[in-house]
Amino acid sequence: MTAPMTTAAAGERPQPANYTSPLPVSRPHLGHALASEWTKLTSVRSTMWTLGSLVLLVVGLGGLVILQTASRDYEQMPFTTPALFGLLVGQLSVMVLGVLTMTSEYGTGLVRTTFTAAPDRYRVLTAKYLVFGTTAFLTTAGSVCLVGLTASILRDGPGSGPHPGNEWAAGLLGSFYVTLLGVLALAVGALVRHSAGAIAVMLGLVTLPPVIGAVLSIWEALAPLGRALLQYNAPVALMQLFGMPAGATDPSNGEVPVPGDLSHLMLILLVTVAAVAGSYLVVGRRDV
Repeated sequence: MTAPMTTAAAGERPQPANYTSPLPVSRPHLGHALASEWTKLTSVRSTMWTLGSLVLLVVGLGGLVILQTASRDYEQMPFTTPALFGLLVGQLSVMVLGVLTMTSEYGTGLVRTTFTAAPDRYRVLTAKYLVFGTTAFLTTAGSVCLVGLTASILRDGPGSGPHPGNEWAAGLLGSFYVTLLGVLALAVGALVRHSAGAIAVMLGLVTLPPVIGAVLSIWEALAPLGRALLQYNAPVALMQLFGMPAGATDPSNGEVPVPGDLSHLMLILLVTVAAVAGSYLVVGRRDV
């Protein structure tokens, strides 16, 4: 005897009243989106090349700097400072990965599949920010800490001076700054939807302010704007956050350098929050 059939809408195949799916069914949530984005991030070669080049630059250049220094050089310099030289270039790798995390799906058309499988676009975008931001920060901070630990082991001699824990906080702040640049790049990628265009925007944001500031400083009327651009840009921000001379205490008083002015961090944080908010607005409203 066959089981009774439920009433179905026109065009649908009726199902037995006591039908139960053999597959486990659960409501989609953020955890599913996080697992999906983690799979995407770890299964493409761009992640390995970009983060691999970041680690190679930070650790490689940092190691070369350590080999060229002596213990007395760290009397007024944090042990994490050698990592800065590689990070000034390696930050470009983080930004490129941030752009590709979003734009690669638009380039291949995979974004249609993503939004079909997960119609809640805000959840997908949130997962991208969380997965990328966490991965970028852990990779950057790990590389910086590895260089700092190496310097502290090899150069912690009698003349190296005291080194309190706040200089490690400086390294973490610098890593967070680079992570914010990557998150900003992801937001720009969501707004532009084109890899080359978004990368060009981020490269201009990082490299052009010092050049434009130097040019504007020539004219007296535009000199204040030029000085502001020379003071507030990514390279100077990293130097100050890492406790370099621009943000360090006066060496003549014998104090240990401390993290620089946090206004740079607040500025990039405000810009990033604005771009992220814009990405949510745009991604939620357009067709694809």
